[in-house]
Amino acid sequence: MKTNVYEMVTNRIIEQLEKEIIPWQRPWQGSNKGAYNRISNKPYSLLNQMTLQHTGEYATFKQWTDLGDHIRKGEKAEQIVFWKIQPIEEENEDGEKIIRQIPILKYFNVFHISQVDGVEPKEDIKVNEHEPIEQAEKIKVDYMNREHLQIKEMISDKAYYLPTIDYIQVPCKEQYQNIEEFYSTLFHEIVHSTGHKSRLDRKDIKDCLYKGDENYSKEELTAELGSAFLINMLDIETEKSFKNSSAYIQSWLRVLKNDTHFIVSASSRAEKAVNYILNEQ
Repeated sequence: MKTNVYEMVTNRIIEQLEKEIIPWQRPWQGSNKGAYNRISNKPYSLLNQMTLQHTGEYATFKQWTDLGDHIRKGEKAEQIVFWKIQPIEEENEDGEKIIRQIPILKYFNVFHISQVDGVEPKEDIKVNEHEPIEQAEKIKVDYMNREHLQIKEMISDKAYYLPTIDYIQVPCKEQYQNIEEFYSTLFHEIVHSTGHKSRLDRKDIKDCLYKGDENYSKEELTAELGSAFLINMLDIETEKSFKNSSAYIQSWLRVLKNDTHFIVSASSRAEKAVNYILNEQ
C-alpha cells in the first residue's frame, strides 16, 4: 500500500495533540535543543521539528553505518519529509506539450542517536549569544523599517493586523505581566503581515480578520507557528498554559482531521514567513 505522506505527517501531529502536547510550542531550528542531522549539522525544517520524537542528532541508516555505528535490532525509524520537484508533461490550451515543475512531498527514514550503539553525541551546536529581548526588539525594528510597516503599541485589549492599510496594533508592553508574552503576540501579527500582497502575497491574508472559515484557520496557524518559531529561536521562555486548554486543542484537532494537507501547508507558509522577517529568503 502506497504511503500517503500528508496523512503520515498529520496523524503524527494529531497523536501529539490528543496527548495534550502542542507540537508548535517545542524548541525548533536555531537552538541546540532542536533536531538536526548528524552529518551536516543542519537543523531539520519546521515541519520535521514538530513531528520528530526527539531533539538532538538524527541520521539515515546508511549515514550511521558509514560512520561504523550499529542501529540496535528492532529499533523503529522516524520519517523526515521534504519537497522534491518532479517534471510533469502536460498539454496547454493550444495542444502543445509543456513541462510543469510540480513539488511532491516525499519522505525518508532516520534514526535518533539514542537508537545507535557505538557512538558518542557531538558537543552542543553553538548558537549565537544574544540578549533575547534586545534581539527580539531588533528583529521588530529591522523588519518594520525595511518594510515601511506601521506598528503601534497602545493601551488596548486587542492585537491585530490590518492588511488594507498595512498596519499592526498591539497592547503596549506595560499591559503584559511578562515582556516575553508581548513579543509572542507581536510576532504573531508580524507573521500575518508577511502575507501582504507586497511581500509573500498569501491570497487569503484578507481573511485573517474573519473567523470561522478554512482560510482564517490556516492563516491563524501560520501566524502561531511563525511566532513560536521566532520565540524558540531567541530562547525566550513564555507562559503557554493559557493556550493549553481543551477547547484550544480540540479546535485544531477538528481542523486537522478534516484536511490532511492543512499542517503541511501552514508550516511551509510559516517557514517562508520567518525567513522573510529575518531577511533570509
